[in-house]
Amino acid sequence: MSPTHTAVTPTGVPAAQLEPCGKADHPDCGIRDVLDRVGDKWSVLVIVELASGPRRFRELQRAIDGISQRMLTLTVRRLERDGLAIRTVYPTVPAQVDYRLTDRGSSLTHLVRALAAWSSDNKEAIAAARSAYDAEHPDNEMR
Repeated sequence: MSPTHTAVTPTGVPAAQLEPCGKADHPDCGIRDVLDRVGDKWSVLVIVELASGPRRFRELQRAIDGISQRMLTLTVRRLERDGLAIRTVYPTVPAQVDYRLTDRGSSLTHLVRALAAWSSDNKEAIAAARSAYDAEHPDNEMR
């Protein structure tokens, strides 16, 4: 790995202006921030929920167990910023808002659903592996 690959992002350069470097010795250059977004647990759950169609904010919040109002707000804003979701405000009193996936966001649904299905199919085995590991390593600090 080259020394510049591990360098800190220059001060004053917004992340949105950074482009993939395209260098062969930097295989993760340009994809890490995208994977961070689409791979975080709340984004995955929101995308899974929106794959079934448009949802209002409260519908999303009720459907996604454990997500706070603030975290849901941040998540849908980030998905909107990345062009994966669209926020539509309807001119009613009070105003109604719904969220839906864009074409780019919809193109992710088969991948995210597959990941969610794999997680569901393997959660017990992973829990058992963790318990076994923790039993063998009682001083382990990973929890």
